Parts: sequence; structure tokens; C-alpha cells
Amino acid sequence: MTGMVSGCSWIFGTDDGNKGDEKPVLSLFGSGSKMISGYVGNVVADEPQAALAAMTVLQRGGNAADAATALGLALSVTLPSRASLGAGGACVAWRPGDRDGGKAFLFLPTGDAPADRVQGTTAHADRPASVPMLARGLFLMQLSHGSVDFAELTRPAIQLARNGIEVGSQLAADLDVVQSPLLADEGARKIFARPNGTVMKAGDMLLQRYLAGTLERIRSAGPGDLYTGSLAQVVISANATTGAGLTMAGMRTSVPVVATPLTVTVGEMQVSFVPPPADGGYGMAVAWKALMNGRSSSDLGRQAVAGWRASEAKASVGTLTARAQSLLQSGHIPTGGGSLPDLPASTSFAVADRKGGAVACAISMDNLFGTGRVAGSTGIVLGASALHRPRPILSAAIAHEDGRFLATATASGQADAADAAAAALANGLHGQIKATTSMGRANVIACRGGLPGDGRRCQSWVDPRGSGYGTGATQD
Repeated sequence: MTGMVSGCSWIFGTDDGNKGDEKPVLSLFGSGSKMISGYVGNVVADEPQAALAAMTVLQRGGNAADAATALGLALSVTLPSRASLGAGGACVAWRPGDRDGGKAFLFLPTGDAPADRVQGTTAHADRPASVPMLARGLFLMQLSHGSVDFAELTRPAIQLARNGIEVGSQLAADLDVVQSPLLADEGARKIFARPNGTVMKAGDMLLQRYLAGTLERIRSAGPGDLYTGSLAQVVISANATTGAGLTMAGMRTSVPVVATPLTVTVGEMQVSFVPPPADGGYGMAVAWKALMNGRSSSDLGRQAVAGWRASEAKASVGTLTARAQSLLQSGHIPTGGGSLPDLPASTSFAVADRKGGAVACAISMDNLFGTGRVAGSTGIVLGASALHRPRPILSAAIAHEDGRFLATATASGQADAADAAAAALANGLHGQIKATTSMGRANVIACRGGLPGDGRRCQSWVDPRGSGYGTGATQD
């Protein structure tokens, strides 16, 4: 079947290798792997090739966290303008039986440069970069909720990078927007330029052999190598040409956070949202709550995010989540935040598996192609420092009731992301999946009967104004 689609936190340590992972070494892609039968799940994403990689993981027996991890890594190949390994993001993950809202995983773009100093000197940083957070964040999420060894999930991305992909319409559009500054970087020019010196167009073949090597190294040595090992050394040594200003101290200490999601309860249904400092989840919660109470949410999510940013103080994730949860319960919305900048440099995706497990993520480079520079021979397009760009609005949520998955929605589009995701989730829960008038681009999975249950009643939907892909499948 194909459809149209407050709590404490703890910080993950710095050993990101596969050591200590007690998951079964199940080969999803080896010669002995098999395709399962029946309903396998649903996937929605802004980029079709990455979505198909996730669907393949579901078809081979992986769960939602496995498929979402493969999807995120594949996006680093197929949509590096918004989700390279240099990106950051946030995810919420939920499993049937979870009564506490599941878990949120925050691996936001960092502000490592240029503040970090090494041996009394400031790292060269004419174009400050974020620490590449994507691999570390996905690893932590999959370690907590996945069912197979992380190394298995790098294989689709490696194959895409090594064998080449057709440039999709979204990547082509992003290349067209930033072609002059992007091609000014020699590393980026080698990857994204045609022989005649212009940027690639939709349908061109894009090979990324250096990135394939980096992904292969992550597969064999674990993602920790990108933060404390040989890959980290390559990224740091490239500072002279990238102007990234990254340091080994910053690479080592920039770690994801596991947090309690924001939750809103309506009747017997509970919705889990990514929590602050991923404040797009707070804005989404405010707008969704208004919609479910029969009120218009007209730009309410945008206003809530702006007000939150104007009033928040620096605090731990747990403190910020508790404050946002209190505001949601009181119905008070901070004001005075002014306008929010549009920064179309994000993407989002969601996965639901046949047992009702679900993962929803929003990813950002904090600028199209981040810094626009590639980290040496790693093939990684570096994300922009969060100290020097507007913070991304990351919106994602999962709805569940009585231990059963109901729906999930995510969105990109920066200022409009929270409102788009809220409207999409409300529409999906009401069985009226349709486009929103917001400029935000939403992705939705909705299962009218809930999961576990009859997967044939699940629908996937992506915004028709984009180039995304939504699918659900029953495997014979």
C-alpha cells in the first residue's frame, strides 16, 4: 500500500564507537538478509532517494529508529545543502508502551568557533562552522531505540555516495541559489561543479568518493572517530582552508543530549514534541493545542517561538523544558519577540514501523550549504556556527494514545515551520491530510486505527509544493 501521503536530561558521553552496544549483529544488507512480509511501515522525507533507503531498512526487518538513522545518513549524500554530516538537528522517538512521552535527542548546531582557544591561540575562523553533529545525534538515538548494529545503517549512504546519485530537484534548486559563493571553495567546486564550471542541475550524476570514504570510516571505526579520532584530525587540519575555526576540544565536548519531550494531552491522546532549546517544538505545541481546541492558529507558532527567544535565559535543557511545559499548561504565550528571519536551510523526516515505533526529526545546516566549504578530504560540507547565524526552528512531534502510535508530523521552512507542522499534525489526526497555506513544508504519517494495528489504514503525506516522498508498504 502506498499512501499520499517536564523532565530531567542527561548528556551522552564522548565514546561514540560501537563498543558496548549489545544489539544483535543482524545483517540487513548481506547475502543472508531477507525481506519481511506484511505491512512494514511508513516513511516521509523531503528527498526521495533517502526515503527509499529508509523503506529498504523497514522491509529488511529494521525498526523506526534504524530506518530513520539510515535516512539521515543518506540525506548527507542526497541533500547536503540542508543535511550533510556537518548538520545538527533534533529528533523525538517513541515506542508502543512508552507512558512518559518517549525521548527527545538534541544535537543542535553548535557555536564552537571562534571562541575556543588552543594553547593560547585563536583558531582561524573567517567562516565559523558548527561541529558536525549529525552522526553523533543519530548514533545516540539509534543506540537507545534501534534494533541492529549502527554500522549496518551506514551502508545505504555509502553506496549512494560511492556509486553516485542523480541530483534531485531540491538539491538542484539549492545549488542554483548559492552557486557563486559555493563554487568559490575549491573543495565544493570539485563536488558540485560541472566540467564547464557551472553548478550541477537536476538529473546530473553526483559522485562523492571522499564522503564515501568518510562514511566507510564511520562504519568501521564508529562515529566517535569523527570527534576524537583520525577523521577529527582531518577536519581540524582543514581549518586553514575552510576558515571553520574548529578545535579538538570543541569536537570532543560537543555531545548530544537526551531529554524528556514536551507533552500536551488532549483527552486520552498525548503528543510528544521536541523540547527547547529546539524551540520549534514549543511553537508547534502552542499552535497545535490551539487548533485542537477549535481556535485559529494563524502564525501562533511563529509568535510563540519569537516570544520564547526574547524571554528565555541560558539554562540546562531540563530547566528550559520545565519552563516551556509550564507555559503550555498555563496557556500563557511570551510576547515581544518581534519577527523571525526566514532561513530555508533545513529538512525533516519521519518513520513509523509496523509495531508502532516512530521517530520524527528536523535537521539543519543553519544556512544553505552551511559555511559553503568542505572539510578537507572528508567530503563533509560544514554547517554554519549557531553563534553567527539565526538558530534553526526545528519542529517534530509524535501523537500516541493508550500505548499506540497515531500520527507524526515534521516541518521545515524556518519561521513557518512550527505552524506548518502543527497544522499538518492536526489535519492528520482528523483524517484530513492536506496542504497548508503556510510557507513551511510539512511531512505527515497518520494511522487512523493506530499501530500496532491495521497498517493499511496508515497514510503518508508530503507537501506537494516540494520534492519530497511519502510511502507506506505491504511486502508480499
